[in-house]
Amino acid sequence: MKEKTPKSEDQLVYEPSDSVKTKATIKTMEEYRELYQKSVKDPEKFWGELAGELDWKKKWNKVLEWDFSKPEIKWFNGGKLNASYNCLDRHLNTWRRNKVALIWQGEPLEENRSFTYQQLYYHVCKFANVLKKLGVKKGDRVSIYLPMIPELPIAMLACARIGAIHSVVFGGFSAEALRDRINDCGSRFLITADGYYRSGKIVQNKVNADEALKECPGVEKVVVVKRLGIDVPFTKERDLWWNEEMAKEDIKPSCEPEVMDA
Repeated sequence: MKEKTPKSEDQLVYEPSDSVKTKATIKTMEEYRELYQKSVKDPEKFWGELAGELDWKKKWNKVLEWDFSKPEIKWFNGGKLNASYNCLDRHLNTWRRNKVALIWQGEPLEENRSFTYQQLYYHVCKFANVLKKLGVKKGDRVSIYLPMIPELPIAMLACARIGAIHSVVFGGFSAEALRDRINDCGSRFLITADGYYRSGKIVQNKVNADEALKECPGVEKVVVVKRLGIDVPFTKERDLWWNEEMAKEDIKPSCEPEVMDA
């Protein structure tokens, strides 16, 4: 049998159209290789320049500090910023404000949604205020057990906005896997969905979540996204519908971002 040989780089490279190239940040493979070499030759300078493109509340003292005897590595030590602010707020006074920031293609294919930066900011701030109302504070852990729906990045950005630590658990994992991850991080809050479609079949997230929560005594509140509108078990005082909480009058569409260590 003839031995297979690896393909050359040229055979592996996809050649985009000219219209795509003109809009790209890096337009050629030569530009990419040059950028890569800069990152290898002087990583501190390279990453410092890239970090300078973000909005910082306080600039870092040093790009990189390390001590391999511990071992300990610190990037941008002393710097303070907020990830949600950098993803959203910084674009609101620019030409990107009404540009699409998120496109979601669902199953069935007829289901799709898109969000501009302004719209995404609106939903993130509202859900951040929902979390704060439920008692989520800076440093708290929030487990997210959702399918690939817009509420997933919205929940992640909302956590980042208020300084909470999100732990994303793949929506296809079993109840046992979810249980272990909730307990490992000491989460007191869970965000899940009633269910979702996968290859035309219904997967019941909430049923799996309830099974996991039988052995997660630390979880106090569960926010449930109504993705399918199917009947699911609901625990009074603990379980809350995402859409109902977001619609409450005291949930405002603005939320000051917490300043966080880099």
